[in-house]
Amino acid sequence: MKIVSLETFTNRYVCLARVRTDDGLEGWGQTAPYHADITAQVFHRQVAPYALGADPLEIDRLVDFVYESELKFPGSYVCRAMAALDTALWDLRGKMESKPVCELLGAKARPIRVYGSSMQRAITPKDEAERLVRLRGEQGYDAFKFRVGNECSHNVDMWPGRTEEIVPAVTKVLRGEADLLVDANSCFTPDRAIEVGHMLEDNGICHYEEPCPYWQLDWTKQVTDALDRLDVTGGEQDCDLTIWRRMIDMRAVDVVQPDICYLGGLSRTLRVAKMAQDAGLPCTPHSANLSLVTVFTLHMMGAIENAGPYVEFSIEGADYYPWQDGIYQPALIARDGKVQIPEDPGWGVRISQDWLDQAEYQITELD
Repeated sequence: MKIVSLETFTNRYVCLARVRTDDGLEGWGQTAPYHADITAQVFHRQVAPYALGADPLEIDRLVDFVYESELKFPGSYVCRAMAALDTALWDLRGKMESKPVCELLGAKARPIRVYGSSMQRAITPKDEAERLVRLRGEQGYDAFKFRVGNECSHNVDMWPGRTEEIVPAVTKVLRGEADLLVDANSCFTPDRAIEVGHMLEDNGICHYEEPCPYWQLDWTKQVTDALDRLDVTGGEQDCDLTIWRRMIDMRAVDVVQPDICYLGGLSRTLRVAKMAQDAGLPCTPHSANLSLVTVFTLHMMGAIENAGPYVEFSIEGADYYPWQDGIYQPALIARDGKVQIPEDPGWGVRISQDWLDQAEYQITELD
C-alpha cells in the first residue's frame, strides 16, 4: 500500500487535506488554521512530494522524513503543513482498522471534561462574568478560562486596569462553582507577571497561561518558581522538539500545552506528552477553536496517561469565528461540562461537502 495523492481544500483560515492510497483508502486531516492558504502552498511544495509513494502506516517515520528533508526550513509553516499529512494518516489508519483514533492509542471513546474557553478581551468584565455564569447553567461547565493582559503587549493591558477588574468580577460569581483559568498571551515581563500571579492566587485562579513572551523561557521560569498556589502553563506556540525538551528539562512551566496542528501533528504531540510524562508534568493541549484541532485533541487526551483534568473547548460561535462552522458533522457539543470523543472510525467526523465545494482545490499526485 502506498500514498498516491494528496489534496487540499482551502480558504484563508482553514485548510483540509485528503490523503489517498493505491488501494482506495483515504483519510482527512487539517493544517493549523490562520493563513491556511499560505500553508496549503507549503504543503504541496514541501510536504506532499516526500509522502507520495510512501507507506501510509509508517506515520512517525514519514513525519520525521519530511521534517529532516526540509532541514533548511525548520519553522512553523512546515510544521503547520505537516500536521495535515500526519492527521490525515491517523484518520486513514483508524478507518482501515474500523477504530476511532483514541482506540488506536489504547483508549475508548467517551465523554471527556472540558473547560469553556473565552477568546475575547474587548468584552467588559461584567459581561464576561455574566456570560460564563449563563454558560455554566446552560451547558454545565465546571471550568472556564478567560483573558488577562493583552497579546505580546509589553505590560500594556487591553485597557488600563482591565486585568485587576476582570479577575475579581469572575471569581466573585464563580469561585467555588468552577475551576478558573486565565491566559495572558505573552503579555508580561517577569516582575509584572509575578505581581499579577499573586493577585490570581489570592482570587483562587488555578491556571496561569503564557504569562511572559513565550520565547523567553527563562522569564517564564522565574514566574513558575515564584508562584506556588497555581500552575504556570505554556507551549502552544512551540513547534521545535528541542525547545520542548529544554522547556521540560528546566521546568519552565508546570503544565505543557502543545497544539497538535502547530506542532506538526498527533505523532509529534504524543512525543511531547511523553517527555512531560517522564518528567512528571501534565499535558493540557491548546485547542482554541472548533475546527478539527479540537477533534484531534479530544482523541489524544482520552488516551495519554498524563492528561490534564480537562480539554480546552472554545465558547465562541460564528459571530467570533465565522470560519469554524460547517466544516464537519456531527458538531461537537458540550453537555454537563463534557464533550463526547467521536466514536466512529478515524477521527469520527464527516467532512461537509458544502464546505469543500466552496474551497480552493489543489492536488499533488504520484506520477
